[in-house]
Amino acid sequence: MAYKFIDNYREKGARKRLVEILEKKGIEDKQILKAIGKVPRHFFFDETFWNQAYKDIAFPIGEEQTISQPYTVAYQTQLLHIKKGDKVLEIGTGSGYQACILMELGADVYTIERQEKLYQRTIQVLPYMGYKPKFFLGDGSRGIKEHAPYDKIIVTAGAPTVPEELLKQLKIGGILVIPVGDEDKQQMVTVLKTAENDYEKHVLDTFRFVPLVGDKAW
Repeated sequence: MAYKFIDNYREKGARKRLVEILEKKGIEDKQILKAIGKVPRHFFFDETFWNQAYKDIAFPIGEEQTISQPYTVAYQTQLLHIKKGDKVLEIGTGSGYQACILMELGADVYTIERQEKLYQRTIQVLPYMGYKPKFFLGDGSRGIKEHAPYDKIIVTAGAPTVPEELLKQLKIGGILVIPVGDEDKQQMVTVLKTAENDYEKHVLDTFRFVPLVGDKAW
């Protein structure tokens, strides 16, 4: 499959304006803002909809999934406190945009997607763009046990509860960020693993994600 990627002054200018919007909304991490300003979000859209790429909105990408709102991507990423070399598990590859932001921050990303059409597209598009996470096709609610433990885990779909399987795959001192609630709205939850069976949980702002589907979710 051939891709025609063009990133000119118009798109770069649009990214700069998007970064300014995110700053005004309270995103403070300069490295995250720098990553948002670098990753060409329009590459994840059909060319017909490139004019939508730098609005601070979620947008359909097929298979009843969306590319997350840039503010949401930045918000979740900020909660992870990424350090260079962190081993990060991403549940829900989707378009691949979030994975690119994590890699720009120096994370070693393991990403899993259950929708085969999305998976097949991202395994072609991301390497073409120069991003090479470890891709997996499967049930993200179970994590990827064979590569655990992880420094950080990010879930990009709404779950009814925090899956126990994911907590088990987190290193002591590691952080899990996950939206938890019903299928209409969720609250962002961060979990810090303080010991093998001890966790510190914080419930934050309200968001709306597509549902996390799987054996340990909906």
